Amino acid sequence: MERIWGTRSLAPLYDRSFSKPVGEVWLTGEDCKVINGPLAGQSLAQLAQKFAAELTGEAAPQPERFPLLIKFIFPKEKLSLQVHPDDETAHSAGLPCGKTECWYVLDAEPGAQVAVGLKGGVTREKLREAIAGKHAENLLNWVKVRAGEMIYVDAGTVHTIGPGVVLLETQQNSDTTYRLYDYGRPRELHIEQGLAATKEKTGSGKVVPSGQNGNLNLVTSPCFVVHRRQLKRDKEQIVTRHMPPSSVQIAVGLKGKANISANGQSAELSPGEAVVVPASATQFSIRPEADLDYMHVALPQDKVPHPQTVME
Repeated sequence: MERIWGTRSLAPLYDRSFSKPVGEVWLTGEDCKVINGPLAGQSLAQLAQKFAAELTGEAAPQPERFPLLIKFIFPKEKLSLQVHPDDETAHSAGLPCGKTECWYVLDAEPGAQVAVGLKGGVTREKLREAIAGKHAENLLNWVKVRAGEMIYVDAGTVHTIGPGVVLLETQQNSDTTYRLYDYGRPRELHIEQGLAATKEKTGSGKVVPSGQNGNLNLVTSPCFVVHRRQLKRDKEQIVTRHMPPSSVQIAVGLKGKANISANGQSAELSPGEAVVVPASATQFSIRPEADLDYMHVALPQDKVPHPQTVME
């Protein structure tokens, strides 16, 4: 996806260069297409319409829509100050869902920062005045980030991402963004919509992971569950959905290669790629060809609260 704040090199994940700045690589967007097997060439949107909960799962809010958008983000400049609506605000605007997201930091230059949420005491009116005065970014909580950290961004949180990072974002399947301030770049702003969607206090921030032995729970939230898993070469792992409701499961390759098998079908997982395991498969096996580092993403199995976060 071309973005004004993007880069022309997507190393180290992708060995490609571009003539225009690329900011995002979408892995599970509705227009993303299957590249192997009998469904090759069909988009996730088409498959969700065709198979519904067999693909997306009983846990999907709308079984005929793919529930999660996973993408890599490559900012070379600051993103706009922006905010995404929650489900209630989105539905009132005729949109299918809101946009809660999380960012896993794959790489970060020293001093790299993101901004999440308004500082204490900042109201929507103060934010409006700061936007007019061109100093809105000073009202946000700026946080230094390092590789391996997870940042949770609840819908309604004013936020931005600074340069010098590579992020893996997991989010509700929405591309609705309200830009509040854009450093004078020639793009449309959505100040009234954005202020209406803004929450003065949210639970956004860094999430402290849990787990050990190559299996970390990075975040569990009402919208998604994200694990980072590491396996040694030829060490097969069986990943099982232990109880209902069923959910689509997604593996995203970070390092190494592996074979994933489910329901009698198999696919190769490489860095920068996603393998989608339909909800009809309660488990899948993954066997690395070399030491493997991958993300496992699914929908939560129960109603869960927003995660505990810290701002540091």
